[in-house]
Amino acid sequence: MLYYLAVALKPYFGALNVLTYHTVRAGAAALTGFALCLLIGPWLIRQLQALKVGQYIKKDHVADLHALHKGKAGTPTMGGTMILFSTLVSILLWGRLSNRLLWLAMSVLLVLGVVGFLDDYIKLKRKHNDGLSARAKFAGQILVGLLLGVYLYLNPITVSGANVYMRDVLNWQVLVHELAMGGEADAAGKQEPRQRIWSLLDPSTQELVHEAAMGMELSRLDRQEILDALNEILGAGTLYDTRVWSDVSLTEEFGTLLSSGDSLNRMEMVRRDRLLLEAALPRAIAESHPNQHTKVGVPGLKEVYIPLGMLYIVFVVFVIVAISNAVNLTDGLDGLAAGTSLISIMAYAAIAYVVSRADWSQYLFITYVPEASELFVFGGVLLGTGMGFLWFNGHPAEVFMGDTGSLALGGAIGAMAILTKQELLLPLVSGLFVIEALSVVIQVGSYKLTGKRVFRMAPLHHHFELLGWAETKVTLRFWIIALLFALMSMGTLKLR
Repeated sequence: MLYYLAVALKPYFGALNVLTYHTVRAGAAALTGFALCLLIGPWLIRQLQALKVGQYIKKDHVADLHALHKGKAGTPTMGGTMILFSTLVSILLWGRLSNRLLWLAMSVLLVLGVVGFLDDYIKLKRKHNDGLSARAKFAGQILVGLLLGVYLYLNPITVSGANVYMRDVLNWQVLVHELAMGGEADAAGKQEPRQRIWSLLDPSTQELVHEAAMGMELSRLDRQEILDALNEILGAGTLYDTRVWSDVSLTEEFGTLLSSGDSLNRMEMVRRDRLLLEAALPRAIAESHPNQHTKVGVPGLKEVYIPLGMLYIVFVVFVIVAISNAVNLTDGLDGLAAGTSLISIMAYAAIAYVVSRADWSQYLFITYVPEASELFVFGGVLLGTGMGFLWFNGHPAEVFMGDTGSLALGGAIGAMAILTKQELLLPLVSGLFVIEALSVVIQVGSYKLTGKRVFRMAPLHHHFELLGWAETKVTLRFWIIALLFALMSMGTLKLR
């Protein structure tokens, strides 16, 4: 809301222009979310206490663990509602609400929060630790992942081979000679594709191309100037003319884009004209491939992608279900899930900033996601509200997040991984959550196969508690491990 107010008033109050910057809004949103949590936290805790919305501690299975945790009985749960409310209000205040990625991430957060809320509510009504059935909870998670996956399959968020970058030029000498040939008169009087491109170049670029064609060596700045001029042509959307391109063999993808007429958005228009450029200069401009949005990039490898096609929908479902359950399993100690989630969210907020910039994406050879800038704001909000919740959730906790918070935060992390097109980086960004989930899988598998347990108790944080580590020591050390994983994930962005 404040973004649109700033846009409307900046002709009269120029200083308000700073509110249109997503970096400024991310910081302001984080502070707003934190302040809202501090404001409503005490009131919410009192309300939950009055409603006797308290945590039940199991007495069965491990007596030692019950002895350690029995003092937590009665501590209000469902504190995740604090995160959801504060996040929604902060986004409405500071977000650019026309950004679809922002709403996709918010939808995953809120819907999984509702699934978790129902689970918590049923537990409290039954006065037992069993809430929604595993089947019902999985159904809710799968439905969220399925809807997100189908939307992303039908509505690409990436621009595959739209603008022209340094890496797209196969041969600079061929490029300048091909462009220079466009400046030569056609005896037949019909404009051909290279002449069309030439006519749209500005005079200074035409002069530079001529000099390069005559043998002048191009510096990096000269090359960038030529690329900027070509990208300006693509951005203008005026390259296509039926009379010019009628004799040129064009791809099926181009035909599909052309048939859409005036309904093309800017990204699709640029993509259409990029295909024309490739057809006109096949020996100079590399062929780009469509359907980048259904390919998964491999961290650490330059431009290596796994094409999934329709299986990308299944992959999205798996990511959402896996990470939301992993965060849910980690929520067993005061501050553990909240603090670890904040670290993963900070990492993906940084990634969102990087992938939203064409220049940084090009330099790092990662997928460019133009609309991801608002995910930086989304990450900022969650950072603020998460810290606000942690204010009350630190040991000894005054409130627990419950499944309301853990499923929502897990879904938000998964959504950010998917929407930034850094899906396979998730096991590293959220390495601690992966370890916690694996400890449960190993424990259950070992017990069923051999009748023996590998750990004293799973998830892993309870194993260390039963070894004698203090709860605060387990939490702090797990935070450190989570931070190390996040830092390693940042390193892979440069490692290609």
